[in-house]
Amino acid sequence: MKRKAFYISDGTGITIEALAKSLLTQFDGVTFDREIVPYVDTVDKVRSVVERINAAADIDGQPPIVFSSMVDVASRNVLEASKGMVLDFFGTFIAPLENLLDVKSSYTIGGVHTMGSGEGYGRWIDAVNFALQYDDGQRAQKLDSADLILLGVSRSGKTPTSLYLAMQFGIRAANYPLTEEDFKHDGVPEFLKPHKKILFGLTISPQRLSSIRQERKPNSRYASLAKCRTEIQIAERMFRREQIPYLNTTAKSIEELASGILIQTGLKRRAAVAN
Repeated sequence: MKRKAFYISDGTGITIEALAKSLLTQFDGVTFDREIVPYVDTVDKVRSVVERINAAADIDGQPPIVFSSMVDVASRNVLEASKGMVLDFFGTFIAPLENLLDVKSSYTIGGVHTMGSGEGYGRWIDAVNFALQYDDGQRAQKLDSADLILLGVSRSGKTPTSLYLAMQFGIRAANYPLTEEDFKHDGVPEFLKPHKKILFGLTISPQRLSSIRQERKPNSRYASLAKCRTEIQIAERMFRREQIPYLNTTAKSIEELASGILIQTGLKRRAAVAN
């Protein structure tokens, strides 16, 4: 089965996309043709989107699924009149919250999509810059201001995880790739020992690691299954011996990894983030 799905937002669309994906992943037998439509912040823009929704309904012979996070009531009313099945997150939750809090919503367009300003925004920018500057062992000797240091073999998911932690949670995450030299000593690199309390390991299945490395360096020793298996065995043995918590990245999304790291380390969100 294949169904058309629209993600409509008056901002970037990141929030509605995340919420909608969480719902749609529950339906294994359906393939969803997703269309993200951000910055729909006027009634005229909504009408234009409704034309596309109605056209899709006519072509497919069935109503598209429409996820909406628009704040403006007039815009939501126009969207509701489309031929799609509209799932309106704001319409669903604002009224009950108004009743509970006994306060009327400000109905500010884009309000939930702002990153914030001042100190919180500064911490967010600082975390992203930190993750970029301390990626893949760069400036590895200056880690005193890190909140977290990710360890793992090359291509085990350290960079995207550290950037996600920075962008979503304002966490200053460095990452360090375990090298041939580190494997000879079979222990935590000397310069990382003072930071042992903030070390966190990432591992991966040898088969998956070999596949990823083959894309980068086909038919190389670096990508061979035997080398991948050896590196992972040494890394995991070190994590266990040194009591460094770790997660397997093989079947986990970046979101799942980040959540797992926060739970195991107790790290808290440091800054407002962009949604």
